Amino acid sequence: MGSVEIQIGRGKTARRAYGIDEIALAPGLRTLDPSLADTRWQIAGIEREIPIIASAMDGVVDVQMAVRLTELGALGVLNLEGIQTRYADPNPILDRIASVGNTEFVSLMQELYAEPIKPELIIQRIQEIKSQGGIAAVSATPAGATKYGSAVAAAGADLFFIQATVVSTAHLSPEAIAPLNLAQFCQEMPIPVILGNCVTYEVALNLMKAGAAAILVGIGPGAACTSRGVLGVGVPQATAVADCAAARDDYHRETGKYIPVIADGGLITGGDICKCIACGADGVMIGSPFARAKEAPGRGFHWGMATPSPVLPRGTRIRVGTTGTLEQILRGPAQLDDGTHNFLGALKTSMGTLGAKDIKEMQQVEVIIAPSLLTEGKVYQKAQQLGMGK
Repeated sequence: MGSVEIQIGRGKTARRAYGIDEIALAPGLRTLDPSLADTRWQIAGIEREIPIIASAMDGVVDVQMAVRLTELGALGVLNLEGIQTRYADPNPILDRIASVGNTEFVSLMQELYAEPIKPELIIQRIQEIKSQGGIAAVSATPAGATKYGSAVAAAGADLFFIQATVVSTAHLSPEAIAPLNLAQFCQEMPIPVILGNCVTYEVALNLMKAGAAAILVGIGPGAACTSRGVLGVGVPQATAVADCAAARDDYHRETGKYIPVIADGGLITGGDICKCIACGADGVMIGSPFARAKEAPGRGFHWGMATPSPVLPRGTRIRVGTTGTLEQILRGPAQLDDGTHNFLGALKTSMGTLGAKDIKEMQQVEVIIAPSLLTEGKVYQKAQQLGMGK
């Protein structure tokens, strides 16, 4: 792709990749009133006003959150291998998770998540969301998809996300384990299947060819994720999104099928969301900003999906606090000055400033490399821990 190769040492070259904090969006020739900015997008035929999905994490989405997110014009994904499907009443369990200190946390999580997943609870949770008018989007690992796919389909879920730290169509398994055939699974499921996570053009293209209804992009940037520290694996989000969006556009040209790309992980502020869309994303998936909602199940805490691993946790628990209602976080009015409230207002105002009248135009705005974007002229905010200095 004509990218500049940098020599790490003899026999090992590397490509420079960029994170969201290193880029900025440059205004073009025109501006428009934010009220004219159209933020609508579609995922597998479901249209939403706000291109934001709440992550399938136990501190972020439960039945009530999924219903409320739907009402507010967004979408939430329920983790089918978490607390909600292991315990008929998750509340005392969530209280325990919020009450322990940092040193006891990993062992408590390993104990709580050792409780078996109950297929009847999977069906019950999906039905609870549907009966209240919510969009029932659920998530499982590839192994979980094999086990519970039929239960999910039978319960009438709207969307099925298959998520792993890294997912690919070429997976080698030990002889005793049959790997999930993603293409076959997508074909046989009566509901749309979203696949993730990936960070490269080739894998994104392969997942689209396998029948993904959308793909999730991002490995390791999540607020509670430690994959980059534990495994050393990941690609900074701006580069990862742009590469996977290029695969989407090429696939669309070849087949006429448009497969949305969702940037997943590492997005905290309205500016982060705007920048991901400008890099080519159709929508974003966020966790920690929603974990801060009054309605969130995490009680002011947020933890990674791979945190309860019995052998190698690739996530941690962070205290995010509670900053407002879900409505304030998504639609305002903002109570905070740091970009973590009123995401819809931020996106519309950014689109207006950049002259982008819809998501497609927002994906075309000029992106510049700007390592000083968040620090330039912000000495007082930093010193006083206000706004961007928090």
